[in-house]
This record gives sequence, structure tokens and C-alpha cells, in this order.
Amino acid sequence: MTMIKVIHTADWHIGQYFFGYDRKEEHIYFFDWLKKVIKEHQVDVLLVAGDVFDSPNPSAESQKIYYRFLREVTTENPNLQIVIIAGNHDSAGRLEAPNPLLEEMKVYIRGMVRKNEEGVIDSQQLFVPLSKNGEIKAWCIAVPYLRQGDYPNAESYAKGVSLLYNKLHVELQQIKEKDLPVFVMGHLQATGSEVSENDRSERTMIGGLECISPEIFDKKDIVYTALGHLHKPQRVSKRENIRYAGSPLPMSFAEKNYKQGVNLIKVENNQLQSIKRLDFEPLANLISLPKRPKPLTEVLEEIKSLPDGKVTKKSPYLELNILLTEPEPSMRNQIEEALQNKAIRLATAIPFKIKTERESKVVTYEELKTINPLEMAEDIFTSRYGGKMPEKIKSLLQIVIHEINL
Repeated sequence: MTMIKVIHTADWHIGQYFFGYDRKEEHIYFFDWLKKVIKEHQVDVLLVAGDVFDSPNPSAESQKIYYRFLREVTTENPNLQIVIIAGNHDSAGRLEAPNPLLEEMKVYIRGMVRKNEEGVIDSQQLFVPLSKNGEIKAWCIAVPYLRQGDYPNAESYAKGVSLLYNKLHVELQQIKEKDLPVFVMGHLQATGSEVSENDRSERTMIGGLECISPEIFDKKDIVYTALGHLHKPQRVSKRENIRYAGSPLPMSFAEKNYKQGVNLIKVENNQLQSIKRLDFEPLANLISLPKRPKPLTEVLEEIKSLPDGKVTKKSPYLELNILLTEPEPSMRNQIEEALQNKAIRLATAIPFKIKTERESKVVTYEELKTINPLEMAEDIFTSRYGGKMPEKIKSLLQIVIHEINL
């Protein structure tokens, strides 16, 4: 009787600065927890489904945190295999550069799709055998975030990605033993996945054009599909074995109610036995106060209920929602004074205006950076011409935005 235990995690975003605050200690805390979980459950394989770093050019400190974790977890668990794919935030080349050294530690990184001189995709490079006690017990199809040119020619991004996954599955059948299970990895947005209505940063930038049908993963020998890109842990289209692990830290205040953790998958006798969610409590929480915008005087009163003490690495981050009826130049000073001696880190104070026929909600700089360009274009069209943007114009605009973002 052979059992394989696999942990699925994703979207670490090492190096993220949260409204100016360095999250180094929070990431170290997560990696210490993850090492304990791997040891406790005697995990055989760790799958990391993209966005290892928050930036394609991570700082030296961020890279130290990453490589220190890899060294420590593989030293403590000599038989552990780690498979990592690049996400859209990662530099594929930078992530793959240390492969010759890391593969000695059983760490396999797939950052890009390679092709031969004739332009044929090198499928073998995306196959990773998963071994236990010296024998191959499963296979992993490790596909990084796909950009234009990474997939077979097709009329759309979604169809091209689907063609690539189907091609890889067919070619894997030619080299693997028939009954061996398959794990699939991807960094993408799947059709039927849930995205927070309040988090523009999580939404697809091209109005759904990049959404991939989960049907491409409905193959008999695929026991589990490990996805990254969306920060909310979830099943896709009610499929138990196609999941997002979610991010270990909330990346915005819209994610403050997400449940962080990793997925533990057990495969026994080549069949999926169980999928269990292992919950993780981040070092620092996120607080939005009040839940709905209120006048500054009321917000200052609510601040009084926050815990007293010194600010530490465990102190929560605070978002204030303030309703303004007129300019308030001393707002920031009043807030900072109210927060003195409070064990809280002020992240952002968002001003709102009462919405009228001629006024809309004030948009902050942070919100402006995450606005979906398609939504912006639709709003402008409606304000100028009335009614909704025609589908033909919307479709053409989606294609232009898609080409710009590749």
C-alpha cells in the first residue's frame, strides 16, 4: 500500500510592502509554520503554484528569506520534493537561474515554456516525476504562467492554453505507467472561480478573456489540480480536486476575511483519498473601521476602543473609512493623535463623499492603480453617451488590453 502526501500552496508574494510596511516578519512566520506542518504530516511533495515573489526584481532580503526556507525545509526533510512554477509577478528567468543547484536538493522550478529550433514546445521539460523510496509514484505537469507565444496558435488565449494542457496530458501518457496518478499545476484564472467584488486587484485585467475552463483538467488520471493566481482559497466550479490554495497573507483589505492556509492531499494506491485544509493564522490581522463610512468625529470615537500598547510585528493593520461632507485639512493629524499609544499600524484612511447625481465616490491613489481598464472605459462611455458599451466595441477593447498586458 503506497501513500503520497502533497501540500499545495501558492501566491506567497515575498517582499510585499503593505502600505509602506515591510512584511518580512510575517513571511518568516508563515515559513516557520509551513516547515512544522511538512514535518508533522510527513509530506512527500510541496507544490508552489506561482507568485513566489511580489516583484520580478525581488530585493536581496526577499531572496534570502526564500532560499533560507528551501535550504531548511529540505535539510529537515531529506526525501521532500518541491515543485515551483512562476506566476505573473515572478521573473521566469530569475526564478529558474539556480536550477542546477536546487535540483540537487530535489527542488524543481519551471519558470518558462521552452521550444526547440523548429518552434515545437518541449513538453518533457514540464513533466516532473514524483518519487517515493526511489520509485516514481506519480507525475506532475508543471505549467508556469503563460504569456503570448507560450502556447499553440489559437484564436484566443483561453483556447491556446487549453490546447497546451491537452497536448501535455497526451504526451505524458507516452512515458508514464498507465495507472500512475497525475498532479497538474497552473497559474491562471479558471472559469467558475470566485473573485471578491470589492478587490479590483484580483480581477482579471481583460474582462474574462483569460479565464480557462476547468474541463481541461477533467481527465481520469488527474487526481488533483493545484492552481495559483487568485488569493481566495476555493474549489473551482464545485470540483473537489481543482483548487486554489490562496495566499498565506491577505494582500489587501478586501481579503481580510479570507481564510489562509494550505491544502493537504493524500493519494493512496493511485487514487485520491482525501483533501484537507490546514488553517494558518497570520502574524498580523487586518481591521477595517468602521464597516461603513462614518463622519470623522464618529471614527475618532471608535478608535478609542482599539487596544492600547506599543506597536509590534504582531500589531494589526488598520483601514479607516471616513465620510466627508466638506474638506478636512487636519484629518490626518487628528487620526494620528487618536492612535497614539494604540497597538495598531495605520495603513490607510480612505475619504468618501456622499454620492449625488453629479458626484461619485472619491478614488484614492491605491484604488486608481488597481482599476480594471475595461471597467473604466465602460464608465466613461456611459457618462458620455448614456447606456451600455456595445458588445462589439467591448470585445475589440478586450483584445487591445490583452495584447498590452502580455
